[in-house]
Amino acid sequence: MHVTTTHIINAHILDAASGHLQPKQCLSIHGCHIKTVCDGIPDEPPADITLDAAGRVAMPGLCDAHVHITAATPDFVALRHWPPSYVAAHTAEILKGMLMRGFTTVRDAGGADFGYAQAIEEGLIIGPRLLFCGHAISQTGGHGDMRLPGDDHTDHCFCCSGLGKVCDGVAEVRRACRDEIRKGAHQIKLMVSGGVASPTDRITSTQFAEDEIQAAVEEAEAANRYVMAHAYTNRAIMRALTCGVRSIEHGNLIAQKGIELLKQKQAYLVPTLSTYDRLAREGVEAGMPAALQKKVYSVLDAGIQALEAAWQANANIVFGTDLLGSMHKSQLQEFTIRREIIPNTELIQSATIKAAELFNLSNEIGTLAEGYRADLLILDGNPLEDINILQQPERYLNVIMKDGRIYKNTL
Repeated sequence: MHVTTTHIINAHILDAASGHLQPKQCLSIHGCHIKTVCDGIPDEPPADITLDAAGRVAMPGLCDAHVHITAATPDFVALRHWPPSYVAAHTAEILKGMLMRGFTTVRDAGGADFGYAQAIEEGLIIGPRLLFCGHAISQTGGHGDMRLPGDDHTDHCFCCSGLGKVCDGVAEVRRACRDEIRKGAHQIKLMVSGGVASPTDRITSTQFAEDEIQAAVEEAEAANRYVMAHAYTNRAIMRALTCGVRSIEHGNLIAQKGIELLKQKQAYLVPTLSTYDRLAREGVEAGMPAALQKKVYSVLDAGIQALEAAWQANANIVFGTDLLGSMHKSQLQEFTIRREIIPNTELIQSATIKAAELFNLSNEIGTLAEGYRADLLILDGNPLEDINILQQPERYLNVIMKDGRIYKNTL
């Protein structure tokens, strides 16, 4: 079977680690991987495709560390009752949109499964590489329990379209983690505090006992996986980090002690500021119940302050968005919000090499170098100087490549 070879010539390669451009380079791509990066055009292997970047910038594909590809509506209570086939139809469009915005790897935080990842890998659905957790794991009445106060049914189907599965006690948590790992999960997602989209909890509540959190961490580590934890308050964050979770999702109400522990544990913070901005502006219009949309305001401004405190402390910060329903189109707005605090180079790092570190894929993605996956973008402009270049893909994004396959080319 013939393996396609692509040469990209005359490209200024963006080195995310150093924050500099390597001028006038040639990338030789053989199949899914980068074979060489050099000054001249290699003779071997001969190219099936040659793209002349003509001095444009080539950079690694972007990563979003917190998405919900099946969240075609912000009303998770309603989503539980959607037929899987209907959810899948929406999801295909959501995934394609992400790739066309330049995201070549995304980490799903609840809802996606093996079927979506396999369909993307086989080319049945066009989208970014998908790292999934399956169902997010929640205690009764937690952020993954979408039953209304008057709903006493306990028959949570683990194969339904909802965000999470409910379990209580160490034994149930272990079984739930093992089942998601059996189904191919790249990471385990735990709900360890209250949330915005859940109908019966409070933002300020802590969720799961510490022995339950520790059990999830043990099961993940036994399978060479890790735990990502939904957490808002400093109290919830400190408990999760003490128990060994690898990443804190959102973290809007983190305090200095939480940031210090995050650094001590070499853990990662994944703020998701664009979702609060969008939910505040258009959440009800997009389908979120008004009573839940009001919960957004308790974390909206605090998220900016948390990001600034974490940045000043030199914590590990990774790009994430957490957008829902029609708001997925605002994925690149996360750069707009964060640029008020974080310089362009570090913003790009958060969506490339820092994300790759978090995913345990530092030797595969996030860098354009020999042996890495051929995930790259060619841009008509330099995002190190102007991050707005990334935010207008229809204007500036000329080429999108994932695993050596070209999905967009306007050169």
